Amino acid sequence: MLKMVMVTTVILLCLVGSTHAEEINNEKLADAIFLAEGGYNAEYLYGIRSVNYDTEQEARRICLNTIKNNRKRFAEYGYKNYKTYLEFLASRYCPVGAKNDPNGLNKNWIKNVIFFLNIGKHTQN
Repeated sequence: MLKMVMVTTVILLCLVGSTHAEEINNEKLADAIFLAEGGYNAEYLYGIRSVNYDTEQEARRICLNTIKNNRKRFAEYGYKNYKTYLEFLASRYCPVGAKNDPNGLNKNWIKNVIFFLNIGKHTQN
């Protein structure tokens, strides 16, 4: 059992390490965020809480705008405090310790987004 857990952990670490934000296009990142935020079962599609929207398409547009704007911010100044774009995006998209995260789930956001990015990458082959 322990051996199986260790093998699974190594595989997951390899998958996580194989995704770099600089290689991820905005559409694929939005897809991964959608799934990480709960997909169609989410109370807030794409995790969008700060802006009102009426349709899934509007929520996606807001998510894509957030991705684009934060790529620019990361290039301008975010790189000084964060090693990766995804860390920077997470600090703005779902900050750890946020008042609207009473159960502390935001700490899993990067891991979950990377998981769904890797699922998408492997299903395209």
